[in-house]
Amino acid sequence: QVQLVESGGGLVQPGGSLRLSCAASGTFFSINAMGWYRQAPGKQRELVAVISSGGSTNYADSVKGRFTISRDNAKNTVFLQMHSLKPEDTAVYYCNADIKFSGSYYPRRYWGQGTQVTVSS
Repeated sequence: QVQLVESGGGLVQPGGSLRLSCAASGTFFSINAMGWYRQAPGKQRELVAVISSGGSTNYADSVKGRFTISRDNAKNTVFLQMHSLKPEDTAVYYCNADIKFSGSYYPRRYWGQGTQVTVSS
């Protein structure tokens, strides 16, 4: 059984910073890409940032220069450092991981439960 557990959300003032963490646990062979998505009320879930197993990254235009995604492969953990937060960053943030199992060619995508980030004065 694979689980992704997120932490680090909360309430922050505009211009502030937060760091989200997401740790994968369970029995598996390896983790390919890991990423962060977010969903604001009344909107579709959107990609925020993704990082490959080798460390290559991609970001949504709306967060470039403000957010940084990183990972610790030894701890099966992905991070999202968020700076210069804006009210429009308010959303539930979800992590995901593409996990490979021994004997299976294709990875399977798992999701965290989500963590609320609220940017408000």
